[in-house]
Order: sequence, then C-alpha cells, then structure tokens
Amino acid sequence: MGRDLDKELETLEKITNMQKDLLGGIYGDFFSAGSSASSGSSLSGSTNTGDGVKKPAEVSSAAPEEKKDAVADANEALEEAKALFAKDGNVNTPKEEEVKEPEEDPMETLDKLVGLSTIKADVKELTAFVKVQKARQEQGLKSVPVSLHLVFTGNPGTGKTTVARIIAQIYKQIGVLSKGQLVEVDRSGLVAGYVGQTAIKTQEQIAKAKGGVLFIDEAYSLAQKDDAFGQEAIDTILKAMEDNRDDFVVIVAGYTDPMKKFIDSNPGLKSRFNKYIEFPDYNIDELEEIFNRNCKKYDYKVEEDVQHQIRALITAKKIENIDNFANAREVRNLFEEIITNQARRVATLENPTSEDMMSIKLEDLADTVDKPEDAPADEPAQIDEAASPETDTATDDTGSEA
Repeated sequence: MGRDLDKELETLEKITNMQKDLLGGIYGDFFSAGSSASSGSSLSGSTNTGDGVKKPAEVSSAAPEEKKDAVADANEALEEAKALFAKDGNVNTPKEEEVKEPEEDPMETLDKLVGLSTIKADVKELTAFVKVQKARQEQGLKSVPVSLHLVFTGNPGTGKTTVARIIAQIYKQIGVLSKGQLVEVDRSGLVAGYVGQTAIKTQEQIAKAKGGVLFIDEAYSLAQKDDAFGQEAIDTILKAMEDNRDDFVVIVAGYTDPMKKFIDSNPGLKSRFNKYIEFPDYNIDELEEIFNRNCKKYDYKVEEDVQHQIRALITAKKIENIDNFANAREVRNLFEEIITNQARRVATLENPTSEDMMSIKLEDLADTVDKPEDAPADEPAQIDEAASPETDTATDDTGSEA
C-alpha cells in the first residue's frame, strides 16, 4: 500500500510540474523564483512571428487578473486530480475517528452476573495464571506452557455463552488475543452436506474467529459414530489450533457426560483441552433474580401480590422438568409469555398510562400455568409456592445467553 501511495504522489507531482511548465511557457516568469531573473531569459527577447502570435515578453506583462485566473485554474485541476484518485480508493484520506463509549471492564461484567460464584473464581484464577506467565515471558523468564482452550460443561441456559464472551474480552485485555471477538457456532455451522466441503465451511468460521474465540456449542455432536463429516470438522479445528496457537482460542461446550466422552474420543482433543469449567444449574433465588432483572431492564413492575406467584411458577417449572430444565432460558420464556399477556390486556384499555403499561398483574400470569380440566375458563389456576431446593448453584444474568 505504501508503494502505491508513493507512486500516486509522484503522479500528482508530475501533473503539477506539467502545469507549471505549461503556464510558464505562456506567462514567462510567473512561476519562477524571481521575476527579474526570468525577464532576462531568451524568451523575453522574442519577437512577433507575424502570424498574430504575441511575443512571450508581451504575454509576461499580462494583467495580474489574468495571472490569478491561471493559478486558480491550475489549483482547480489539481483538486480534480486528487478527487479522482480518492474516488478510485487509491489515496487514503484521513477519517474522523468515531467517539465510542468506554467499554466496561470484563471482570466487572463477570462480577455483575447473577450467582456464578465458582465460575467467577475459576475464571479469575485462570486469568491471573495466564497474565503472570505472559509477563514472565516478556521479561525473558521461562514460562509454563498453558492451554487457553477450555471445555464448558453443564445444562442449557447456565451462562456458558455469556462467560465465553467475557473470557474472550479478558484474553484481549491481558494481551493473549489481538481482537477478543466471540464467534459462536454449532454442528450446522461447521459441517457441510458433501465430502470435502466441511473443511472449507469450518475454515471460514475459523477465519472469522482468528484473534478471538471460536465457541462451539454442543460440540459432542461432531463425534458421532461413523461420522466422516464431523471428524473432518474436528481435524480442521485441531490443525487451526496448532497453526494459530498464539492468537486463536477454542471453547467447546455441552452437557457434562457427552462432553467428557467427546474429549476422550480423540487424542488430539484430549491433549489440547485440559481445563474444564462446570456450570451448575440455577437455584430458585437466582432464577427469580434473573426474572426481576429482565423486568428492570425493560421497564416492567411486578405488583407485590404477583411476585410470590411468579416464584411459584418458576419453582413448578423447575420441578416438572427436573431432568431437562433450561435454567435461564426457561425464565426468559416465562418473562416473554407474561409480558405478551400483559400487552394483550393493556391493548384493551382506552387510554393506558405509563403505569398501566409497566405493571404486571396477577391476570397476566393466567396463560402461563396449566389449568385443571374442571377449572373455569376465566379463572387462572392457583399455584401454591413451593420451597426452594437447597442447591449450591449459580449462573447467568438476564437469561439471554446459553
């Protein structure tokens, strides 16, 4: 690019010199350093040829206004030439830098998440170790090789994607990644339908993630029995991890048992993924806090007599789906159902106030519970509040991530 710019500047200089020579030939000594020196040149002594052409000496005495017009024309020509080069993208013109709001420190973002006490401790411990090893290396000391690649295990909706994004930002902050972006994919984003195309499709995702983190959700789906396509994706990823070890991180995620089998199924995976972070399920208090944060985020208010019913709904959903509970996703879905019911109710009001549009009432919970078969259609079934299970769990903040 530097050579192209030098060449373009050289071209502009030639244009300028040509215009100077041309104008100098017409107006004599106008562009020379001293008018007296030019007036003594051979051109000033020229005579009329008899064909109506003025002598240069006569032209050089042209009116000042004519000289000014000539300079203006020359400058205009130069500006037009510059504009043409810029239009073709051959000249880099300085652009005003966009003023961006300062980003929040990723560690502060991590600390603000609901729960996640064990996860926060794991991430901080990992970050401190990586940071010190990098500092030792920069000072010429021996550093312990550390794998930045991670395995996230746990049920859906436990904050895995959110934490992966924060880790990408932390790695950038401490200088082990150049960009810190997160590229999230699953099997469908890596595997193609024909032999040979999977490697290309996987390489495209890897290219997007270079300088940051490639987050593969449900990664165990790549290691199915007799699955040549999935194995092709795994081989491509392993090669990229080896070729780009200084600026590329892979985080694989999924259910606990399938993920352990996935890592153990391939020696290459086992040697590169040796750090596991387990994401436990939410407890009821944390799930309720996630619901309340969603309400606060989108300007909704839950009336006091409704709050305990929402907690009861969350508890009932967790008990009913004890083996397949989606944690924060379940809470997010519940929130969306309730505000949809609320919107349907508010739409029937003639002139709803801001308070009307913010308030969540008991009747907005009607369609979020299963009614007994003999219950009247216009009466919501009542749910008794269940006790919170005693679990040491922690997870996501707003329920918007996996």
